[in-house]
Amino acid sequence: MRDIKKVVLAYSGGLDTSAIIPWLKENYACEVIAFVADVGQGEAELVGIEEKALASGASACYVANLKEEFVSDYIYPSLKAGAVYEGTYLLGTAMARPIIAKAQVACALELGADALCHGCTGKGNDQVRFERAYAALAPQLHVIAPWREWTLRSREALLDYLSERGIPTTASIEKIYSRDANAWHVSTEGGVLENTWNAPNELCWAWTVDPEFAPSTPETFSLKIEKGEVVAVEGERMSPYEVLSFLNQKGATHGIGRIDIVENRVVGMKSRGCYETPGGTIMLEALGAIEQLVLDKDCFLFRQELALKASHVIYDGRWFTPLCASIFAASHSLAEEVSGEVVVKLYKGQVSILQKRSERSLYSEAFATFSEDEVYDQSHAGGFIRLYSLPCRIRALKKQIQK
Repeated sequence: MRDIKKVVLAYSGGLDTSAIIPWLKENYACEVIAFVADVGQGEAELVGIEEKALASGASACYVANLKEEFVSDYIYPSLKAGAVYEGTYLLGTAMARPIIAKAQVACALELGADALCHGCTGKGNDQVRFERAYAALAPQLHVIAPWREWTLRSREALLDYLSERGIPTTASIEKIYSRDANAWHVSTEGGVLENTWNAPNELCWAWTVDPEFAPSTPETFSLKIEKGEVVAVEGERMSPYEVLSFLNQKGATHGIGRIDIVENRVVGMKSRGCYETPGGTIMLEALGAIEQLVLDKDCFLFRQELALKASHVIYDGRWFTPLCASIFAASHSLAEEVSGEVVVKLYKGQVSILQKRSERSLYSEAFATFSEDEVYDQSHAGGFIRLYSLPCRIRALKKQIQK
């Protein structure tokens, strides 16, 4: 194997990365440093994680607080672009990977490491996302992907591997579902979801209340939006992370943001997952309401085109590319007009926009009214339609001549 002296591992504290630490030391005879990214996965996931990494054989463990940066620099730009993958997935895992990889690379460069390591399997999207980011940010560093090298192929094998080496772990064979959590979402895969004919059970949802059992009284509040970003709730200004945290709590209580989808992975296979994105679902609806007011037809169409392209670029791990930067530049430009206020209603899994207004609104009651007005001469529409339909008219006349 290549002569590797120091590796920085993207460490979660789970079974896979716990086994990777001793495996790296045994197979590469190298120093292993655990890097933990706090992207809002919750305190329960982080308690004791440094001690766990050291007990597994890491020489050190670094924990980076990335929550505010994650929301302001990754989630909010994606929201401005309207990025939703295959019509439903709000890209919770896909948006988190580039910021984790970037911070991991920074840690590796600062410590003088010569390799990076991740615990992604050879079947998933995340291996692509991490390694594209590594290639863009530090192509000189070697990349180790144990799942593509080792012979351990099951949860039981990993547990046995740790047990044989006397390394403690809180993991067990009974784990059925694979979960990923951050400030934006929780994803659940595996278990009953591997058969598409099975309906999700209560274990498939980790965050949100079942809409059937959500409060019978709806909840309403206002959101202020400035240049495509939610900046205040009920008149109180908050940081992006604070806004998201507030909306997550409200949305989860009312069963907002549940989806059960089969998606197309980057590596070619289809996979099924249950995703919960309560706050993000609320923000997406709120931004869409203001866009309806302020974007003209051509700009709205362009924003939709950008959204589709952005969703695939983000999903596929192409964050650190000129294409991604160009998409965000365009969507940021359009978002300069997206300012206003909305009142949202949450009720049993549904988000409704009750009121919306903007100083930049292109909606004019004077023009749109069905009552008598003095600003629109309806007779002008005839000339417009005649010109607008001229290609159809010419084509039809030519067909008549050719008969």
